[in-house]
Amino acid sequence: MSATQRPEAPGAVERLRQSAAAERLRRTWQVLMDGTPPEPPEEEPGEVVDPRALDLVLRVGELLLASGETTERVNEAMLGLSVAYELPRVEVQVTLTSLLVSAHPGKGATPVTAARAIRRRTPAHWRLTALHDLVQQASIGMLELDAAHRRLAEIKRGRGPYPPWMIVLGLGLISASASVLSGGGPLIALTAFAGTVLGDRAAAYLARRGIAEFFQLTVAAAIGATGAVLVVVTGSPGPAASVVTGVILALLPGRPLVASIQDGITGDLVSAGARVLEVFFIIAALVAGLGAVVYIAVNFDVAIDVRHLPKAAETLDSVQILAAAAVSATFAVSLAAPRAVLMPVALGGALIWVLYVLMRGWDMPPVLASAVAATVVGTLANLVARRQGAPVMPYVVPAIGPLLPGTPLYRGMVELNTGSPQDASSA
Repeated sequence: MSATQRPEAPGAVERLRQSAAAERLRRTWQVLMDGTPPEPPEEEPGEVVDPRALDLVLRVGELLLASGETTERVNEAMLGLSVAYELPRVEVQVTLTSLLVSAHPGKGATPVTAARAIRRRTPAHWRLTALHDLVQQASIGMLELDAAHRRLAEIKRGRGPYPPWMIVLGLGLISASASVLSGGGPLIALTAFAGTVLGDRAAAYLARRGIAEFFQLTVAAAIGATGAVLVVVTGSPGPAASVVTGVILALLPGRPLVASIQDGITGDLVSAGARVLEVFFIIAALVAGLGAVVYIAVNFDVAIDVRHLPKAAETLDSVQILAAAAVSATFAVSLAAPRAVLMPVALGGALIWVLYVLMRGWDMPPVLASAVAATVVGTLANLVARRQGAPVMPYVVPAIGPLLPGTPLYRGMVELNTGSPQDASSA
């Protein structure tokens, strides 16, 4: 028998089997220890990119972002539409002020890229529900491309659930409810309501003439603070703080603050940072308007005192619970949220206030009490939104309204303009 026909020794065969098993074990170990997901094989799609599908993806994303949606949800919606209408190998980039969609046909064809800038953002939470419904129906194949374009046009031209005058009154009612929440009576609530409505109309007048939003908010805050100074002149410094608390609460940036936190949690640090900067400039505008009025009042010897400013209640009062619910409900109206969310949002506002007061009664610091209460209510709002198949922003943003800071800004401005900068910075 030749050497090529001689069978291998049994030991050699066993060694080969052991080495093969060891190699399989080594590869399995590498896969388990490698945290990088394997790259899927790239398929070569067709060379046709439907421009109408690309346009629909951009338009839906633009309207979602302009209406107050977070960048993560906008990105998901745009990718969902891209898959639904078979755009090949789509890449989507969403920031606070721009959108970009790029489709790669493959087979050497030139990529098709389109972009759109977001120049105006107007909160309209009713549109979020309608747009997410459009995306959902398109994703399951129940909406043809032409029908989707018609639906989008209807949503864009559609009217909100409330007339414009009701949204204006909603802002005033936020202020009135917040002033009651901070200890004011009917006259103080009426003063806060009037100051907020007048400030909002002045800001709208400036907006129609192309004045920057920073100065619009400065004027609105100054008008509200003027109402507080007039209350001080009558001899009631405590209720004056309630007026300012209500006005500031109506103007504070609750929507971009919530959106910035959500963007940061999901890893979109660029948009999160931009939204935080937006919040900073809005607060700076409010502080500028409030500070200017307080400075003028102090120089005219108006007796503004911060020793008796209203604080969070140590006990639960039915009037304050109802005021917290009213703050959230009217906040939802001012954001043009669907009518179906008003009751859940009002319950959320009452709950967040109850939780806050209970934790303050347990000697928990205000910031920590606010964070815990907001976390609990935010989690419940997410569950309700998922159960209803609706976006979460219309539920979460108004519900946190009762905990937005109004009195600390007033306290800080008064102490800064009365010679106590250290106390002002701590407030």
